[in-house]
Amino acid sequence: MPNKREFKKYVDALGASVVEEMMVAYYNVEGADRKNISVAVGKVLGAIEDAKDKANIYFDRGHKAFPTMKEYAKAKRDFFRALFNKIENEFNDEINGAIKDFNAALPESVKKAQKEAVAE
Repeated sequence: MPNKREFKKYVDALGASVVEEMMVAYYNVEGADRKNISVAVGKVLGAIEDAKDKANIYFDRGHKAFPTMKEYAKAKRDFFRALFNKIENEFNDEINGAIKDFNAALPESVKKAQKEAVAE
């Protein structure tokens, strides 16, 4: 991710998309376990906020701590690259866990229909 703003937009967009699909199933799929879908939606919303909060970190060393500006820029870039990769991996793991919970809340007939649609 290039910067915090774009990272937060990515997190919001992905999370909103997942929540939207879950809410469509919550209201439109007969036999769905609404309680478990609500829990899955809560996990997604929590993952969004957690990822955005973790992204609010600043590089704690100033340019005077480095011999050259080039070394400072490289260290700062490497710091943020590693930070955003870590946060993104954690976010994706939480989203995948919520999706597993969501899928478990769907009736077997819906799961079967989805598998057939993907196979075609």
